[in-house]
Amino acid sequence: MKRILPRCLLAASIAGLTLASTAQATTTLRMAHFWPGASGVNQALFETWAETLEEESGGELRIEMFPSGTLARPDAIYEAVGNGIADIGATAQGYTAGRFPLSQIVELPGVATTATQGACVLQTLYDEGHLDEEYADTRPLFLFTTGPGGIHTIGTDVQTPADLEGLRIRRPTAVAGDMLENMGASPVGMPAPDIYTSMQRGVIDGLSFPWEGLKGFRINELVEYHTEVPFYTLIFVATMNQRAYERLSPEQQAVIDANSGMRWAENAGAVFDRLDVEGKQEAIDAGHTIREIDDPLAHPDWQQPLQDGIDGYLAELEARGLPAQEVYEAALAASESCAAERG
Repeated sequence: MKRILPRCLLAASIAGLTLASTAQATTTLRMAHFWPGASGVNQALFETWAETLEEESGGELRIEMFPSGTLARPDAIYEAVGNGIADIGATAQGYTAGRFPLSQIVELPGVATTATQGACVLQTLYDEGHLDEEYADTRPLFLFTTGPGGIHTIGTDVQTPADLEGLRIRRPTAVAGDMLENMGASPVGMPAPDIYTSMQRGVIDGLSFPWEGLKGFRINELVEYHTEVPFYTLIFVATMNQRAYERLSPEQQAVIDANSGMRWAENAGAVFDRLDVEGKQEAIDAGHTIREIDDPLAHPDWQQPLQDGIDGYLAELEARGLPAQEVYEAALAASESCAAERG
């Protein structure tokens, strides 16, 4: 004879099953970025970060990765996080021109000499509250940078700024573009994933990039001349949709919090520093010509256009009512302390 549960017990039983299922459910977060899936940045940084979250949450948090701009265009990733298309995103602030002016002070020459130092500087500025308003619409997880970027060309050996005259050079951000223009180049803006085909088609004559990017985006296959003049540092943010964070359980939020801030900024910097070494070695092994200008701000050929770029950028922000000089001085102080801590 079939046993029929009273309606109240049946409802309680169903509710219990639902609660049990919810407790065991895995929360999957969509993460968007623009690096290739096979790149060292994706594998050594973002996949490692995702694996750490899954492990420390006991499998309750998983990251579904969308590399190469597959969920959102590189210049739309930050907006995609803000409006919830992506739960998490990592992108270059400079891809959204004028959106992060104080953060981009870290891009100026002389602020950082390695990716680890740059990440420390940028994260410090955020932790000290200098950049709060620029990220009010998302929840930053960690901020980081490349190592210093140089100039890489096809067919032109750039030894002085005069050699850049008339060359179409891809610039990563408007800040770096102003520097290139001061040096005589014609800057061209485009996201990193578009560089390879643009160079193949002759749209650009070269690019400004850190060594890591030459390896990650296979640019060493195309260029043959490298001018290692550290005139900018590209900055990044890994950030989260605030509503997506609030939907997590307190335990899941604690895992996210434990894997945010300076710890992962420094991890990111270490990844970029290692990839810089590998990218440069790749060029050496290929027999490319490499010119090294160690301190361009003290070099007679390079100092003036770069100093003009620094002064012009800070003056522009001050004219807009932003505390550019204050943040610049804070960045230089952080640069010194970050270098000392890692010395």
